[in-house]
Amino acid sequence: MENPSNKWPMLCVLVLSLAGCAAGGSPQSAAHLSTSQCSDLAALKNNAPLTPERNRSELAALRKAGYDPSRWFDPYYPEDLQAAQRRVDSWFQAECQQAPPA
Repeated sequence: MENPSNKWPMLCVLVLSLAGCAAGGSPQSAAHLSTSQCSDLAALKNNAPLTPERNRSELAALRKAGYDPSRWFDPYYPEDLQAAQRRVDSWFQAECQQAPPA
């Protein structure tokens, strides 16, 4: 019969390794915004007329940044929306500077 206490160190190493892999997620260099989202956000920043497509594009970017507008009662509103807007703005600054407004 094996000694179970010898397995604990190996189990801990395995769990920590798996946790590190899961936390790694996707690479940081991956684009967060699509080309159409870049164009739509640039147009909105330049006070272009609102369209349903631009609104959906902005909402999709905010959702990707962690905002969930479907919650009936959000105790963190408007802070969570503002945090998502800052995240999308930083993505826009980093990824969309060369995209012309539509």
